Amino acid sequence: MKLLLVEDEERMAQALCEILRIENYEVEHFSDGISGLAAIESNTYDIVILDVMLPGMNGYDVIRNARQQGIKTPVLMLTAKSEIDDKVEGLDSGADDYLTKPFLTKELLARLRALCRRSFDITDGTVSFGDIILDTSTMLLSCSTNGQSVRLSEKEYKIIEYLIVNKGQILTREQLALKIWGFENDSEYNNVEVYMSFTRKKLLFIGAKTEIKSVRGVGYELRCENV
Repeated sequence: MKLLLVEDEERMAQALCEILRIENYEVEHFSDGISGLAAIESNTYDIVILDVMLPGMNGYDVIRNARQQGIKTPVLMLTAKSEIDDKVEGLDSGADDYLTKPFLTKELLARLRALCRRSFDITDGTVSFGDIILDTSTMLLSCSTNGQSVRLSEKEYKIIEYLIVNKGQILTREQLALKIWGFENDSEYNNVEVYMSFTRKKLLFIGAKTEIKSVRGVGYELRCENV
């Protein structure tokens, strides 16, 4: 699970990063709104933890800009403000949840778990799109129309999961490389092509009508027609 923390209070940011990494989250930190927005726009994070009072651009404007671009990544806003109007503004700006400082670590972690469940629309341990169903605990990919299934490798699973979570969006090769391999270089771009081919073969193997379509010069999109 990859998290983005946008927080300008250095001591708090360091403490949160340490806590989250102990809980096995992968965390990246930025300390101003402009850098935070640029990171969110990469669309490579599962959840964003966003402070309200930030240099460069406040948290409300950061989330408004992200939502206007169609980015659906769940956002938990952090703030020292406890007034109801501030909470309403945060939620109306596009935040999914709101936590007032100071807060208990166990409450933060509980809210992150809730956002994680919500972001994947998991009701029975699966995510789905078109005629495919992905079991998030066993990495089993199934076709809903014929019952055929196949177990995915870790990278194939991450590709399908990321495409399903971002259904309706075109994901670039750069986004996939950052999300799945964690950093950006030419060798990782080549890996995207290789594992995309493997994943497409798995879709064909189970007889799914759902396809991973290449959008020339842009990236990849999950599509399902005639279902």
